[in-house]
Amino acid sequence: MSQINSKIPQGPLAEKWTNYKAHQKLVNPANKRRLDIIVVGTGLAGASAAASLAEMGFNVFNFCIQDSPRRAHSIAAQGGINAAKNYQNDGDSVYRLFYDTIKGGDYRAREANVYRLAEVSNAIIDQCVAQGVPFAREYGGLLDNRSFGGAQVSRTFYARGQTGQQLLLGAYSALSRQIGLGKVKMYTRHEMLDVVKIDGRARGILARNLVTGKIERFAAHAVVVATGGYVNTFFLSTNAMASNGSAAWQCYKKGAYFANPCMVQIHPTCIPVHGEFQSKLTLMSESLRNDGRIWVPKKKEDAEAIRAGKLRPTQIKEEDRDYYLERRYPAFGNLVPRDVASRAAKERCDAGFGVGAGQAVYLDFADAINRLGRDVVEARYGNLFQMYEKIVDDNPYETPMMIYPALHYSMGGLWVDYELMTNIPGLFAIGEANFSDHGANRLGASALMQGLADGYFVLPYTIQNYLADQIQVPRFKTDAPEFVEAEKQIQDRINRLMNIKGKRSVDSLHKELGHIMWDHVGMARNAEGLKEAIEMLKKLKKEFWSNVRIPGRGDDLNVELEKALRLADFIEIGELMAHDSYDRAESCGGHFREEHQTSEGEAMRHDEEFSYVSCWEYQGEDKDPVMLKEPLDYEFVVRQQRNYKN
Repeated sequence: MSQINSKIPQGPLAEKWTNYKAHQKLVNPANKRRLDIIVVGTGLAGASAAASLAEMGFNVFNFCIQDSPRRAHSIAAQGGINAAKNYQNDGDSVYRLFYDTIKGGDYRAREANVYRLAEVSNAIIDQCVAQGVPFAREYGGLLDNRSFGGAQVSRTFYARGQTGQQLLLGAYSALSRQIGLGKVKMYTRHEMLDVVKIDGRARGILARNLVTGKIERFAAHAVVVATGGYVNTFFLSTNAMASNGSAAWQCYKKGAYFANPCMVQIHPTCIPVHGEFQSKLTLMSESLRNDGRIWVPKKKEDAEAIRAGKLRPTQIKEEDRDYYLERRYPAFGNLVPRDVASRAAKERCDAGFGVGAGQAVYLDFADAINRLGRDVVEARYGNLFQMYEKIVDDNPYETPMMIYPALHYSMGGLWVDYELMTNIPGLFAIGEANFSDHGANRLGASALMQGLADGYFVLPYTIQNYLADQIQVPRFKTDAPEFVEAEKQIQDRINRLMNIKGKRSVDSLHKELGHIMWDHVGMARNAEGLKEAIEMLKKLKKEFWSNVRIPGRGDDLNVELEKALRLADFIEIGELMAHDSYDRAESCGGHFREEHQTSEGEAMRHDEEFSYVSCWEYQGEDKDPVMLKEPLDYEFVVRQQRNYKN
């Protein structure tokens, strides 16, 4: 039986990271030039890591599936990035950010990793300001902050509703400098298809050139996966359509543990589904919950009249509106964590109070406009309002926005230890690609924080601890038997797909997968539905491998083949998610089992049974995976039932 070693340093919580850095192994500047590192992905985690490692002197090969590093999906993040600067003088601290993150994740994250994240958060802001990131500022010139869900302090730094874009441009500028200096070799329009192991260590990757269709080999002393999450398993999500879990999944199939796959996040403020032919969903930033108030009609007849088009929301009197988050959670109100807000919206809609087509609630800014003035609201959220109006064709300054929860983020991912290394030596995973920092639910504005923390301030230290013993290892040649065999397996897979010549398009199968996942492994899950989902997914897998239709050629530019390769992985990811959801017979954060809830409909954890990270180990094609457990032993925090009411 494999053993889980998280490598958490000994000592007091606040001293673990400092002590680790003081005693880690280092690589001297001359030796860094002898070491090659592959970084897959150019989002906030990947770009910051590639730039930082190159600045330190390593040779970096950086890959992205987009036509430019700056088009990574991190650019879509809107609301902000957390840090414990306490600029508002409202009682924030590193410990409070740590505790809010642990509590927000429903006590299913590692203490040591989360404290380190909170500890380095302040340095991220200094780094980004130095790069020229145009954070919002107060009248006096100081950086401004706003509130996000799961916190009672204002610690979120932002750039209107474009924070991800501005942060990514900052990281991209640092990356571009290293590309210009020749320390980073950039490969755009390349997709990682497999990781190559030599003598048990990650020593390279195989990537498909998405322009020519050619499979190319790349060798290095270490591989860093920063390819984001897997929520496009659900087809409809807020992720870019090219976002996928394939790189991480191929690492899993080479022996890397996949941790907590059941833990995915539903974001409460998204534009509702509006048609069968929709290909993705649009996020409305959580920052809108600072000033927007969420409500549904108190009377079912009013909700029915709105759905029938006989009433407009502005005609509903104030006393006939149910501000249900403010009613249920008076201490946090509209700023409860995302999982809590999402389930509350679903509960109201399922009870018959939904608006629009029945699967929506209102996010209303009338009170904020009356209190602050339209110009202030426009200055804070103008680009978000403009985006909403373009999509929905309704003016949110005059009519409340309609929102509904949607798939947004995966807290699960490749298992990593304290050093961000998987159980495969030399294979690291950072950002959303790993599982490490968010537990069962991610607080808003923490994704950008984790991505940049991993890339700028954690991996550059921890990877040296591994590479210090690799400086005598010569560069690998890509004609090694391991590369040849890996390419043969990929080519056989592509040939098999191209020779099916079935009748169903990739998208039709992906949509079917999405319906199975949303209906049975979505916001609410139960044992019967999960067992049914596992059987349905097995049938869908057979249907895919016997009846998919991929036009064109396998050795040329072929977008449908790209999608098919990813869908094959999504189907298997969905099956593992269902297995993990079934096994975890409790509710925690974004994982909500209907059989395990309090009398008030809140998540009910079972700490005595499930205080662990579920680490799934691949056993082979069509064989059930084996689960290993990493215990979550809390030394510094007392687990409690989450309370956002007082």
